[in-house]
Amino acid sequence: MSNCAIVGINWGDEGKGRMVDLLTEEYDIVVRFQGGGNAGHTVINEFGNFALHLLPSGIFRKEVVNILGNGVAVDPENLYSEIQGVVSQGVSITPENLKISDRASLVIPWHRDLDGLEEARLADKKFGSTKQGIAPFYSDKYQKKTILAGELLYPDHLRAHLKDIMEWKNLTLQNVYGAEPYTMEMLEQWIQESCEKIKPFVCNTTAFLRDAKKNGKKIMFEAQLGSLRDLDYGIHPYTTSSNTTAAYAPVGSGLPGAKIDKIVGVVKAYSTCVGEGPFVCEMFGDEAEELRKAGFEYGAKTGRPRRVGPIDIVATRYGVEVQAATEIALTKLDVLSYMDKIPVCTRYELNGELTDEFPFPVALNDAKPVIEYFDGWKTDISGIRKWEDLPEAAQKYVEYIEKEIGCYIKYVSVGPERDSIIIR
Repeated sequence: MSNCAIVGINWGDEGKGRMVDLLTEEYDIVVRFQGGGNAGHTVINEFGNFALHLLPSGIFRKEVVNILGNGVAVDPENLYSEIQGVVSQGVSITPENLKISDRASLVIPWHRDLDGLEEARLADKKFGSTKQGIAPFYSDKYQKKTILAGELLYPDHLRAHLKDIMEWKNLTLQNVYGAEPYTMEMLEQWIQESCEKIKPFVCNTTAFLRDAKKNGKKIMFEAQLGSLRDLDYGIHPYTTSSNTTAAYAPVGSGLPGAKIDKIVGVVKAYSTCVGEGPFVCEMFGDEAEELRKAGFEYGAKTGRPRRVGPIDIVATRYGVEVQAATEIALTKLDVLSYMDKIPVCTRYELNGELTDEFPFPVALNDAKPVIEYFDGWKTDISGIRKWEDLPEAAQKYVEYIEKEIGCYIKYVSVGPERDSIIIR
C-alpha cells in the first residue's frame, strides 16, 4: 500500500488543491485531516472552476471516497452550502463518496461571532483571522466544550449537551464582549437548517479507513495552509490553530497507525501570504502589484489581496524540513514569464550577519531579505508539457530552487488547469 500526503511548504495558498485533484487519479481515498473553512483550495477541471473550503479536493473523481477526518473543524452551515454549490455544477456528492467522521467536532455559530469580536478587540494587533471561527473552535475543542458530529445521531443527548455548552458560552459573549446571548431556539434553527442536512454523511470513518487499509486501498491525506502557519512550527502567533504538518495526518484523519510513504510538498514559484505576521521577502508598491495581478493573487476564501514577494529559500527550506517532504510540486512557474530578471530571497540578514536558518518568530521582525536575480525567459510556457521543452532559464531557476531546498522537484505546474503540468 502506498499512502501520500499533500502539504503546504510556506504560508498556504501554494496550490495544494490542484495537486490533489491531479494526483487523486492514483488513489482510492482522500482525507482532509485538519483545519476548517478558513482557506480555499482552487481547482479547475472539466466541471468548472472551484474554490473548495471544506470538501476534500478528490470530490471530482467518481471512484474516490472523500473523508473529513476527526481533526477537521466541520462547519455544518458552510459545508452544506459548499456541497450544494458543487452539486449544482454536475458533481455527484452522496454518503458513498463523502463521509464525515463521527468524532469530528462541529463549528457552532458562536465560534464565528467570537472570532470577529476578538479581532475587533485586538484592533491593530489582530491576527488577520478569516473570521470563520477557527481559533475559538479549537480552543473549545481542547477544553472539551464542542459537539461531536456523531452526537447528531443522538438528538435528545445533542440538545441537552448543546444547552450546557450554550450556558457556558453565553458567559463569555455577554460578560467579556457585551454581545447578545444565544438561545435554544436559535440553536434549534441551526440544527434543523444545517446539521440535519449533513447528518446522512456522518459515520465511523475510522472503521472505514481501517478496513480500507486491510484491503490495500491507497490513501491520500490533504492538508490545509502550510508549514509556516502550523500551530507549533509556524510564525507564532500568526498561525492557524491546528497542525498543518504531514506528521499529524494519521491522527487527524482517524487512522493513527497509517504509514505515509510519500509527502508531496507544494511550493509556489514565488511567495504569497494572506493575513498578518512577518513576511521577510515581501514586495511593495508597483513591483508587488504587477506580480499580484500576474498571478491573480487574491484569497480564495476572503478575496483579500495577497501579500507577495520572491520565492524565499530560507523559509522554503525550513518548510521542507518541517514537513519531511520527499518531493516537491512547484506551482505557478508560468506567472513569472513576464519578468526580465527574477528576484530570489537567498538568505536573511539578521543583526548584521547573514543566515540560512529560519529564525525564531520574534526575531523575524528584524530579519532582512538578501535578494539575488536570475535571468527571466520572457516567453509563454503555459502550453509546455515536457521538461526539455522549457526555456533554459526556466530550467535553471527550477534546478537552483531544488538544490537550495534539498528536495527533488518532481512536478512543475505551468497553469491552473489539471493537465497544465510537467512531470520530471
